[in-house]
Amino acid sequence: MPIKIPNELPAVRALEEENIFVMTERRAITQDIRPLKILILNLMPTKIDTETQLSRLLGNTPLQVEIELIHTTTHKSKNVSEEHLLAFYKEFQDVRDRYFDGMIITGAPVEKLDFPEVEYWDELCEIMEWTKTHVHSTLHICWGAQAGLYYHYGIDKYMMDEKLSGIYAHTVEYKRSILFRGFDDVFYVPHSRYTTVRREDVEAHAPSLRILASSERAGVYAVITPGGKQVFLTGHSEYDVDTLEKEYLRDKKLGINPRVPENYYPNDDDTKRPVNSWRGHATLLFTNWLNYFVYQTTPYDIMKIRDNNQ
Repeated sequence: MPIKIPNELPAVRALEEENIFVMTERRAITQDIRPLKILILNLMPTKIDTETQLSRLLGNTPLQVEIELIHTTTHKSKNVSEEHLLAFYKEFQDVRDRYFDGMIITGAPVEKLDFPEVEYWDELCEIMEWTKTHVHSTLHICWGAQAGLYYHYGIDKYMMDEKLSGIYAHTVEYKRSILFRGFDDVFYVPHSRYTTVRREDVEAHAPSLRILASSERAGVYAVITPGGKQVFLTGHSEYDVDTLEKEYLRDKKLGINPRVPENYYPNDDDTKRPVNSWRGHATLLFTNWLNYFVYQTTPYDIMKIRDNNQ
């Protein structure tokens, strides 16, 4: 089934070129079907890239998905035009009285700051509190996962000695997890961050939180609440094959002298083209989230999400 996104969103052309079935708003209004309504709070500076990455994964399932994008009002993005934001994004105040089957809160390049120091922290806290009653399942990514764990459970993040950047092997710890149904014994995930959460801090909140998957090098990867109301992913499964390279080259240009992303380039040679070893698992991960934690359990009458969360 198709993904429904705004007619002129740049992602439309990119996804159609990849043979992903995209349904524009014009065609969708002729369909007699209740699509899953997914809200994306896009905190990434490269907004158009992130829109395309998430749309690709949400659109590669048998379900019809309708995406809406929001951005923070307390921070102005420097890497996307005001025209793009006005054309394709809403503000939280525009959607706060509505209900959504699912929501994604992306990462953001603010992890070196303490949470309250982030310019839009108060606004983000208001949104995360709102998800408790207006969203059936919320998926938090990278810094978004750290922010969610801190806001909902008081779990802090810690600076690492150096940036974690690369592709890392992961294993599923909780074998009965339906979020990882169909996964291989070892799967790979991109990570790009300076901070981490500690396993013992997450485990201290059992059974409210359960660690589903982890990496020997990258640490805790996937954490979930009972029923999948909240899902926290510390990595970037949605990344394109060249995303880490763009970040690496950006940091080199800034004089940061970054390490070559681990396990990314063949033989760690940054003159060679990186190989995508995570796309299949990323697709399966988002398909499982949409199927088992959104579609299978969300009420057909979306207004009843309110009743389910009381």
